[in-house]
Amino acid sequence: MAPSPTLRIGTRGSPLALIQANQVRAGLIGAGADPDGLEIVAIRSSGDQVRDRALADIGGKGLFTKELDEALLEDRIDLAVHSMKDVPTWLPPALAIAALLPRADPRDVLMVASRLGAIRRIADLPRGAIVGTAAVRRQAQLLHQRPDLEIVLLRGNVGTRLAKLEAGELDATLLALAGLRRLDIAVPDDAILAPDALLPAVAQGAIGVVTRGDDATTRALVARLDDRATRIAVTAERAMLELLDGSCRTPIGGLATLDGAHLRLDGLVATPDGSALHRHRERGSADEPVALGRAVGTVLRDAAGPGFFRESA
Repeated sequence: MAPSPTLRIGTRGSPLALIQANQVRAGLIGAGADPDGLEIVAIRSSGDQVRDRALADIGGKGLFTKELDEALLEDRIDLAVHSMKDVPTWLPPALAIAALLPRADPRDVLMVASRLGAIRRIADLPRGAIVGTAAVRRQAQLLHQRPDLEIVLLRGNVGTRLAKLEAGELDATLLALAGLRRLDIAVPDDAILAPDALLPAVAQGAIGVVTRGDDATTRALVARLDDRATRIAVTAERAMLELLDGSCRTPIGGLATLDGAHLRLDGLVATPDGSALHRHRERGSADEPVALGRAVGTVLRDAAGPGFFRESA
């Protein structure tokens, strides 16, 4: 019997990215793929290589996907595993999002240095507390609620960020609950922030698998992993983001939740300093997620007014 052809699974090399890639691998095995024919290929992204500057200053969040996209297009891998919040709304035409795995909890977590005790809410942080984050979305929402906070750039993987927190370089940081749970890091339930307190990033908690559009065999296999509820919600969120033409310089949050035949989308745009923040929530049909995303995006764009996004850039 001839050996099964190798299916090369591309991923970033961080501990969290490798866990996500192995989750996809396990799903493919469950879908009938030969375990011996699956190879994980770690590729270092530009976003991982430069950690002392904000993403907006070095090319945006696409820096976490660019090298994997190139590897796909050059046939060095057969599929790429991404955190969907890192995937730009525009993909190279030859690539396709073949599957979205069941979404993990999309909420953020307030992580506070142990020396400050059991603080669990943004409102309870000490006046002038130093909060580390690389996300302008988190920065804007924090400053909108607490303009006294000092926000500092904090990049690197989860372990690096938590180490800096405990080393006394900052008082608090915000991390995605999904990533913490995938890394098996304990999180107090009362430190998890409700979306009303801090709206997550578009597609936060979702893992996407991208393939070449003309690779019908791989696309068919990967499609078995696709989760309908996740795809509907993420489609609405990304449609809103696309209409807003969001970049890493513009704070944008969005979360869609599916309720039977209905879909609710909560979105926001803000200035990086939090001085202006616009939020809108709307319900629509689960069969028309793009229409709902565009409707919410239009309201937010109109509320922000001319020049808002240029001023945020």
